[in-house]
Amino acid sequence: MKILWVDDEIEMLKPHIIFLTSKGYDVDVATNGHDAVDMIKENSFDIVFLDEHMPGITGLQTLPLIKEYDDSLPVVMVTKSEEENVMEEAIGSRIADYLIKPVRPAQILLCLKKVFDNRRLVKQKLTTDYRQSFMQLSQEINMCVSMEDWKQLFVKLEKWEVELSESGDNTMDEILSMQKKEANQEFFKFVQRNYCDWHEDGIENFSLNSVNAISKGVFPLLDQSKKVFLLVVDNLRFDHWLAIKEMILERYSLIKEEVCCSILPTATMYARNSLFAGLTPERIASMYPDCWVGEDESGFKNLHEETLLVKQFERSRRKESVQFIKASNATSGGKVLDHYSKIVQSDFSVLVINFIDMISHARTDMEMIKELAADEAAFRSLARSWFEHSQLLELLEKLSSEDIHIVLTSDHGTTRVKNAVKIQGEKNTNTNLRYKLGRNLKYPSKNVFEISKPVEVGLPHPQVSTKYIFGKPGDYFVYKNNFSQFSATYYDTFQHGGVSMEEMLVPFVVLKSK
Repeated sequence: MKILWVDDEIEMLKPHIIFLTSKGYDVDVATNGHDAVDMIKENSFDIVFLDEHMPGITGLQTLPLIKEYDDSLPVVMVTKSEEENVMEEAIGSRIADYLIKPVRPAQILLCLKKVFDNRRLVKQKLTTDYRQSFMQLSQEINMCVSMEDWKQLFVKLEKWEVELSESGDNTMDEILSMQKKEANQEFFKFVQRNYCDWHEDGIENFSLNSVNAISKGVFPLLDQSKKVFLLVVDNLRFDHWLAIKEMILERYSLIKEEVCCSILPTATMYARNSLFAGLTPERIASMYPDCWVGEDESGFKNLHEETLLVKQFERSRRKESVQFIKASNATSGGKVLDHYSKIVQSDFSVLVINFIDMISHARTDMEMIKELAADEAAFRSLARSWFEHSQLLELLEKLSSEDIHIVLTSDHGTTRVKNAVKIQGEKNTNTNLRYKLGRNLKYPSKNVFEISKPVEVGLPHPQVSTKYIFGKPGDYFVYKNNFSQFSATYYDTFQHGGVSMEEMLVPFVVLKSK
């Protein structure tokens, strides 16, 4: 490891240089900032110890010159001053660490260990901790008997995935992937066994889900005379929430971090309409036929969300003022700040934003986006980058000065598919890759969750013999005609509509400004 030590009193540091040399470090020296910058341009160094008080240009003046040439080179500031403004300026300039003179050999070694070993030690600890948790998680997979059990397990798995990914340690990737695959297989069986019972017992009384999310998660806040801003991000997975969580918590306190269960199909026209209506799709179609556009009908399927939301408030005899905003494309997404005053003035306001859904679809259609979001970790990174530079974050920062509670959720998530399943159906069978409905569907029964009586699970049935089938985790439905072409087109894409933890279990987060 090669060190550059910059100090105008370098002769006084000879004992330290000898000490470092004896420990196997290669140390070069400079007596001023200009020479230091020239040496960095001509040589490769692993770290720089930079004295703050030097004639000519100070350490703080030298620092940006070093960073301009090599932004990733760690710089440790060495100073006699403990003045707060000096430290703040140094830290603000992204130093790796700082030392106060007189410096002792043990401090130097500790500093080097901190700078170079910290990331490695974090990786090692995370890996060790996950190994220790592996058996416990495996046992929990087999012990999950309720939706609450599955929600808790899913959060643990997602947090491990994000933490290991962000640490840069990929030694556990395959093991974690296999464990999540096992969990998803068992989750599918769990949903297959219990989904009809949840509806028979009353889905509105079940664990937090699409139908009761507003009545259970929003109305109690309004009952406390709180203003509420509901942010519905289409296709927001739980790991996406974890990726943006830190940015949001800079301004907000976390009141609640829950998981909401999307109804089936995990698709916008079903889950989001149910979210705003507080009703199952079948009930929407029967009570408000003008607000429901069936799969076999032309036209957009989510044009009446605001009406359905107002109807839910009316049925619950609520008197709050309601404001509904939708940003369904990039243009409207870039204008969300324009709605600030409406949100502040309303008792309850809603913003639906579709950007992550747009990324998901673009990834299927555009090779460049597919490369940018090559896997779950890259998809998280892209979602985080969008959020960090979006007007949505600006809006949340601005709202943090108001006495408004923020509720962040999604209608459904999305999952990565890699296994094409052959299917046959009539011409009017819907086009979604993760679920199908229609008559005379032919498919391998072991690969699907079949519902032959849609009304029993709150789903419309255009024909008496209409069936719904939902894909297993990782599967996607492809017709036998041109099977090879379409299976190749949609292989390794992110889809939604079927049964998987990533599609069904979405974040439901309540925040308040600090």
